[in-house]
Amino acid sequence: MARARSRGAQLVRLFDAAPQPLYIVDADYAIVFCNLACRRWLGPVADELPGRRCAYHSRADAAGPDALAAELCPPPDAFTGELRSGVICHAEGEQLRRRRARFFRVSDGPRWIALAVIVDAEDLPDGAGGQPPAENAEPSESERLHEQLRVYRRTYFRRFALDRLAGGSPAMKRARTQATLAAESRWSVAVIGPAGVGRQQLAKTIHFGFEPDRAGRLIPLDCSVLGGDLINSTVTALAAAPPADTPGRGTLLLNGAETIPPEVQADLAKVLFDRAFPLRVIATCASRLVEMARRGEFHEALALGLSTIEIELPPLAARREDIPLLAQLLLEDVNASGARQVGGFSAEAMDLLAGYAWPGNADELAAAVAEAHQNADGAQILARHLPSRIHLAFEAAARPRRRESTIQLDEYLARIERELIERAMRQAKGNKTKAARLLGLNRPRLYRRLLQLGLIEPE
Repeated sequence: MARARSRGAQLVRLFDAAPQPLYIVDADYAIVFCNLACRRWLGPVADELPGRRCAYHSRADAAGPDALAAELCPPPDAFTGELRSGVICHAEGEQLRRRRARFFRVSDGPRWIALAVIVDAEDLPDGAGGQPPAENAEPSESERLHEQLRVYRRTYFRRFALDRLAGGSPAMKRARTQATLAAESRWSVAVIGPAGVGRQQLAKTIHFGFEPDRAGRLIPLDCSVLGGDLINSTVTALAAAPPADTPGRGTLLLNGAETIPPEVQADLAKVLFDRAFPLRVIATCASRLVEMARRGEFHEALALGLSTIEIELPPLAARREDIPLLAQLLLEDVNASGARQVGGFSAEAMDLLAGYAWPGNADELAAAVAEAHQNADGAQILARHLPSRIHLAFEAAARPRRRESTIQLDEYLARIERELIERAMRQAKGNKTKAARLLGLNRPRLYRRLLQLGLIEPE
């Protein structure tokens, strides 16, 4: 035992003498060692890393050693031995620094027990973050998306939880700009889009803004459930309520504002947009209220008052170019909350995600990613891990449609009648009187139909 401890001490001294940062992550994703160069690189917080579990994600809500542990987490492919090198991103203040890293599995006989990560001593120059070490000619698509998410989240998500607005489509760029403007102001906001795009989440993000501790109360009202009288009385009571003890004035969140009953819309407009009303107003709605007002379907003053800033969130199918980044983001969110770590999606799996219609929008995508993560049996989500409904949708689309044939009603009815008469005649053993009784006919009528159908010869 003493000999083993001595050998371990020698290894620690050897690693500490190495000029490059080196750290070791065990098979349970726990950081077990950081050498002297690594501690100098990372600063005093590195002393808190040993024993701390890391997860492969780029979430902006982590802080201190937890955030640092996530930054140092190697891609899951490195733990399988499939990835030998990559890029480690480390944030220092507002700056995101990138360094090349090499991954070496540490074995104990037939099984591996840990992963040693050796990091270059110098940062990569700007623009070279996507260039891996020489062993890997190109970074994988998952690694590229992971690093892109780090930049996105430090730019947009660190101060706002604008996760569902990830993507480079014009619609998402515009939505992020508008959301930032809304969070910095006290103007009323209308968040517009179909179900599942994250309307309520964005509304809450705007409410909390730059200073969550000073945001004040968030009071949600579900307009699709509450009756007009209850909505009106609640808003009136809020207008008359004494100021809250919180530093901020708070926000009234009208979910499903387009369903507000017409009979109370005029009264609400007078109360909500009176200078004395103590709360900011944010509305979520499926359609633009100002357009509804132009068609005479909504009170004009209320529509204009609620729509000082309009943020439109299009359906996911209308911004398919954003799906890869959003899917990677949602996958990493699952990584952050669970023990199993998955690095990304295969090309085939991502093609299926990008081609699916997503009637439930981002909410459905989040559920699909969570299910695929649970089904995954390796470091990557494959096509077979995706929910069966996605495969069935593509199979149905590929199946050739049957041509609709014209139904000849007279021919069809005659065929049915013939079968019934033949069956009755067999049951009656040729007795026409008995067969007619079985069919609810008189004998002369049955006889005429037998002749017309050619079932008997004239007597």
